[in-house]
Amino acid sequence: MATRGSKVEKNSVSNQPHEIKYEARKTGSSAAEVRDAKKSTGNQRSKIEKEIKNKK
Repeated sequence: MATRGSKVEKNSVSNQPHEIKYEARKTGSSAAEVRDAKKSTGNQRSKIEKEIKNKK
């Protein structure tokens, strides 16, 4: 049985606009900054947040 919101989905950021906007709002950055951090680090949420935090 598949569970809703599995750990894999919670730990990654997809390219969907609503997920990019959510992460930008959460980190206090712009969507473009989230996309740039995603390109340089991959889609693991913790790495993206760390990259954005280090740039500020």
